[in-house]
Amino acid sequence: MTGISPEVVVVLAAGLGSRLRSAGGPPKPLLPLAGRPLILRVLDRFAEAGTREAIAVLGHRGDEVRRGIEGGSSPMPVSFVENPRWELRNGLSAVAAREAIGGRAFFLSMSDHIFEAGLVAGLAAAGVPEGGLALGVDRKLDRVFDMDDATKVRTSGGLIVEIGKDLEEFDAVDTGLFACSTGLLDALAEVSAGRADGDCSLSEGVGALASRGLAAAHDVGDGLWQDVDTPGAAAHAEELFFPET
Repeated sequence: MTGISPEVVVVLAAGLGSRLRSAGGPPKPLLPLAGRPLILRVLDRFAEAGTREAIAVLGHRGDEVRRGIEGGSSPMPVSFVENPRWELRNGLSAVAAREAIGGRAFFLSMSDHIFEAGLVAGLAAAGVPEGGLALGVDRKLDRVFDMDDATKVRTSGGLIVEIGKDLEEFDAVDTGLFACSTGLLDALAEVSAGRADGDCSLSEGVGALASRGLAAAHDVGDGLWQDVDTPGAAAHAEELFFPET
């Protein structure tokens, strides 16, 4: 394991977000969580942990999302890239950020996952295999808000063995928080190149690295996080993180 401390976070904000968005309302990354747009809440947490730069990958209603970030008192400088194939799966959004990332190690986060800043710092300190990634995983299965929707993870000896929403045997769930080398982008590009439509998911990229022993599982312990994917999950996140509002 090689310790890394990424200085940049890539935030995926290209998707439709159909389970949470409302007709005529803002795009999902700009939906308010305790009065502040969801994606800015995500950036706030990375800034608290010491991250100083963000790359936002845009797609659906991208101009609106960009204006919302630029006008919303972002806690750090944000650059923007477009994923023209945003209607396909999220692995393509990560690949779209390759040029902006360069050869750097990077954090990777969804725009709809909120978590404690300590999870970011803990993941950075944990180390990541050279050419691979470390994924924050939660083993507190009895506390997962929506297990049916969660991405399940099976681990062994600190490494990811399998990952997917439909796993029958698993011992953790994916928190949506990664520390990555560019090896993830290479793995995603390989998966994409092997398909006629060029599609790929993040989980497939993780699975490809896992097959080579390059996907570490970092236990977040008692750290709090929540996937804000439905109105019920949004209400639960506000109770967890902003009980005073």
